Amino acid sequence: MQLQELNNRFSEASTELLLCISCLNPSNSFHAFNKEKLIRMTNLYPADFTPSDLMILDNQLETYIMDMQFNIQFSLLKDIGSLAEKMVQNRKEILYPLVFRLLKLALVLPVATTGVERSFSAMAIIKNRLRNRIGDQWMNDTLIAYIEKEILDCIDNDIIIQFFQNMKNRRYKL
Repeated sequence: MQLQELNNRFSEASTELLLCISCLNPSNSFHAFNKEKLIRMTNLYPADFTPSDLMILDNQLETYIMDMQFNIQFSLLKDIGSLAEKMVQNRKEILYPLVFRLLKLALVLPVATTGVERSFSAMAIIKNRLRNRIGDQWMNDTLIAYIEKEILDCIDNDIIIQFFQNMKNRRYKL
C-alpha cells in the first residue's frame, strides 16, 4: 500500500534520485553506502560530471568509504548535513572533491525543489485570478515581482515613483 502511494507520488527518476541520495547517509557507520548507486546518481547530473570525473569518482568512492568508516569523527554522524560540515572541518572536501560535489547536490535538492514549488504555486494563484487575460511577458514580469518579493522589499517605493515620473510627462503626479 505505502509503496504504491510512493510510486504514484514520485516519478521513477525522483525515486532513483532519493535512493541514490540515501547512500550518502553516514548513520550506522555508512551502512547504506552503495558505490554503484552513487555512480548512477551522477548520470542524473550530466552537466556536473564529465566522463573522466566518473572514472576518478569510482576510485574516490572506494578510498572515501574506507576513510570514513575507520575515522571515529565520522562514525558518530547522523545526517548528510553534518557529514558535509565535518568534511569541511577536516579538509576532506579537498581530498574527495567529487564525493563532496555529490553531497552538495544532495543538500541543495530540497531547497531547489521548494523554490520551484513556490514559484509554480505563485503562478497558479496569479493565473487563476487573472483568468488567462494577460500576455505571457506581462505575466512573467508579474511573477518575478511576486516570487522575488524579498529582494523587491529592499527597494524604496519613492525611487520607483521617481523613475516613472522621469519617464514621461503625466497629467497627474504619482
